[in-house]
Amino acid sequence: MASIFWFRRDLRLEDHPALNLAIESAIADGDGAVYGVVSESDYVSLSTLSPIRQESMYASWRALDAQLGSGLTRVADTLETIISRAKSLKVQKIFVSAAYDPLSVAFMKNARQELEAVGLALVVGPGNYAVPPGKVVKPDGTPYRVYTPFFKAWFELANQEPVVLTPGGSFKRLDDHLGFDSPDYPASFEGVATDPEQIGRVRAGQEFATRTFESFRRRGALFAYQEQRNRADLSGTSHLSHALAHGEVHPRSLLAQLGSSPDETTFAKELAWREFYADVLWRNPSSLTDYLQPRFAEMRYDDGTDLGEARLAAWKSGRTGYPMVDAGMRQLLSDGWVHNRVRMIVASFLVKDLHLEWQRGADWFEHWLTDFDPASNAHGWQWTAGCGTDASPYYRVFNPILQGLKFDPNGDYIRKYVPELRHIDGAAVHEPWLLIDGLAKGYPAPIVDHSDERNESLARLAEIKVG
Repeated sequence: MASIFWFRRDLRLEDHPALNLAIESAIADGDGAVYGVVSESDYVSLSTLSPIRQESMYASWRALDAQLGSGLTRVADTLETIISRAKSLKVQKIFVSAAYDPLSVAFMKNARQELEAVGLALVVGPGNYAVPPGKVVKPDGTPYRVYTPFFKAWFELANQEPVVLTPGGSFKRLDDHLGFDSPDYPASFEGVATDPEQIGRVRAGQEFATRTFESFRRRGALFAYQEQRNRADLSGTSHLSHALAHGEVHPRSLLAQLGSSPDETTFAKELAWREFYADVLWRNPSSLTDYLQPRFAEMRYDDGTDLGEARLAAWKSGRTGYPMVDAGMRQLLSDGWVHNRVRMIVASFLVKDLHLEWQRGADWFEHWLTDFDPASNAHGWQWTAGCGTDASPYYRVFNPILQGLKFDPNGDYIRKYVPELRHIDGAAVHEPWLLIDGLAKGYPAPIVDHSDERNESLARLAEIKVG
């Protein structure tokens, strides 16, 4: 008897234990046929997202479809289609990888109820974390609230051998078997994209992720990771965040290729941050949109005021007058991705300089980021905003000028994304208002004074301090 596998954030074949369960079941009960399904209606409306983020999903699906030998079916309504086709094919089991963010948990709970109501079983296999959320605990069984001790305990559990794909399975498309072909359920992934200009902008898939990691090692960036990972002007990161977010590579597969050098350990720590945030969100599901530390909801913010909304618009469009901030925001709009250090700079600026709530920025990132991950997005923002997991958080207010000078020392990153400043050479680009012709090409003057706003931010903190 065949199996149906429901691909969600696990768009790969290798090191895929949940998919292996589907293959093994299909082999045990029949010819090993597995019908792969993906859907854009799981819990997000794809049409509401930016064109480049939409294309990132289609790019990942096209890559998986090619890997499966055109064995993937894209459907508009997952449960309706699965139930209908399962009955036609006499399939009894639907397989899926475990997911832990609150929207997925609620969605899959409902899916299980609907499937079981018609006699179908939902089999949930291991998910896309080296250590599943909830498994890393202190000796007394309580969760870690701070990253460093979490990492030490996580690392002892995380290094396991990748799972080898079970041989003998074959992948088939649901509509091939049934002759099903309609505009609502396109049989082919060729040419499917929300915006013609975005086709080819995002490179995706397991094979590309493998080559990307190999390149990361070969060009020496992995072995200079401690020094270069924060440099926005250098290609010092792995560029695997899209692959991890879409499950095109399992973090266990990456850990298995790492040695014990300081740079490789630092890279492992970055993988652990993703899993730490997943653990925090799983234990605190309301923190997807609410404050992990509730008292910060009481702080005075400028959301809803004319000034606050005007400043938000300037931030979104990369027109704040602070070059490092604006370069990051324009990179987001251009590439659907932002360097991690720059993410912290723009986030700090929104919350600490513009006095807007972190959720406004998190929503904008969700709309644009091709590597969007619910836990990393919500808790990355809260960490920078000072209301998250950091032990002594709010006093850290990033100075966008000093951050730029440190992590883009010659201004190359800024000139790449802010063409109005390309006439300025060297580090002077970080403070163009100091030059006679610095703003001559239409770049705006700073919309706030950072020093003043830092003091204002700390004053607002003092208003909600206990005791």
